[in-house]
Amino acid sequence: MKNQLLLVLALIPGPTGVLFAQTNQPLSLQDAISLAEINNPAQRQIENNRWWASWAVRNSYGSFLPSVNASGTLSYSGLGAQRFLTSEFSQPSATIGSSYGLNLSWTLSGTTLMQPATERARAHATEASINSARINLKSQVTQQYLNILQALEEVQLADAQLTRNDESLRLAQARHNVGQVTLLDVRQAEVLRGQAQVGALQERHDVTVEKLRLFQMMGIPAPEDLQQVVLSDTFAVTQPTWELDDLLESAQMDNADLNSLRSQEDATRWGARSSRSRWFPTIQVNARWSGFTQSFTNGDFLVDQARASSLANIAACEQDNTIVNVVNQSGAGLATADCTAFAILPADEQLILDGNDAFPFRFTTQPFSASVTVSIPIFTNFSRSLAISQSSMALDDAREAVRARELQVRTDVSQAFYNLRTSFETIAIQDRNRSAAADQLRLATQRYRLGSGTFIELLDAQVAAQQAASDYINATYSFHRSVAVLESAVGRELR
Repeated sequence: MKNQLLLVLALIPGPTGVLFAQTNQPLSLQDAISLAEINNPAQRQIENNRWWASWAVRNSYGSFLPSVNASGTLSYSGLGAQRFLTSEFSQPSATIGSSYGLNLSWTLSGTTLMQPATERARAHATEASINSARINLKSQVTQQYLNILQALEEVQLADAQLTRNDESLRLAQARHNVGQVTLLDVRQAEVLRGQAQVGALQERHDVTVEKLRLFQMMGIPAPEDLQQVVLSDTFAVTQPTWELDDLLESAQMDNADLNSLRSQEDATRWGARSSRSRWFPTIQVNARWSGFTQSFTNGDFLVDQARASSLANIAACEQDNTIVNVVNQSGAGLATADCTAFAILPADEQLILDGNDAFPFRFTTQPFSASVTVSIPIFTNFSRSLAISQSSMALDDAREAVRARELQVRTDVSQAFYNLRTSFETIAIQDRNRSAAADQLRLATQRYRLGSGTFIELLDAQVAAQQAASDYINATYSFHRSVAVLESAVGRELR
């Protein structure tokens, strides 16, 4: 764990990148895979789907809760006359007003009931997709790791070839100095040595390129000095002992892509059930609380109206009292009214002004209202049938996709198994060829040194030895790649 932490810190871009060059921290395959799972951009994009799926599940349960909306309004109406048909309404003062509303709405339908299970299935499918991408990324990093190891062995092979060409050049020069060969052998040996130098340079360049690709897969910048990146893992060639039937059975349960498609099929199945739930009735409950205020901008207008009304009432009262007094002259004995009761006092005027001062928060509460609605879909212009048909078709497609992937998995596992077995047998053959070619080269070198062989024979032996060694390296890493491919096809580690 400590080495992994140091590796992560060493590979962070910035001043800590110097730490990697100084400590020469080895890079294991597991470290490379762990860094790729954390930093690979494509993998991170797929990982981000987890949060969306998680919130989709929460939202599906939130559908069972009522939705609450609050609203507020401010209004203004200027003074003037408004005409409606032949009537005219005059407003002697501008008005301002405010209102609030609190609405509660709750809906229950078949889709709402099915939504949690559907979203959970989709979240499970998302997790399966993430796991599938992680398995594929692990396989890619493993194969790239093997590419670097193979390139490093090719560098060693190129260096060995350069050493042989140096020896051949010295032999050719020595034989030319004693007059046993012409200058043509020397020049040809010099050309071959130059070609070997170019080959060694190209092989080292290939190592640098393969390391750059590995760091790209890991999702982190490569250090400036890639020679400091040392791969610590090695892979041994062992005879495969797995049985094909066991691998096929295991792949049907563990293959990540196949499990991802099965999860998608399950999510599609719940989607089809949700579509069929459109036959269910829908229950909707609504409730509302509200209030309003309205005030005249010119409060004196209301006081003037009250005063005018008071004077009119007093005048009418006095007129009634006059009539009563006339009637009382005939001995009727009627009582007169107290006209001062209609007078507007300063306190009354203040009450009028206070009553007008309602804006913006002295609301007049409106009566509470609520409703319950039950709707039963009878005919929806075939939209319901279309949705059910589409979801059923999607479910059939998902089933066929799973079946096709099952067949593909069987083919991939079988092909990888046979490739692995062929690669293992090829290694033994290439090892014998490499030994035979090395013996041929040793004999040709001795013959040329003793003067009984030609430089062409030596050259042919060198080419054969170089090719046999390269074929052995290719066979070895073809075996390791076959194991990686087989592990990816099965869905778990095999060694």
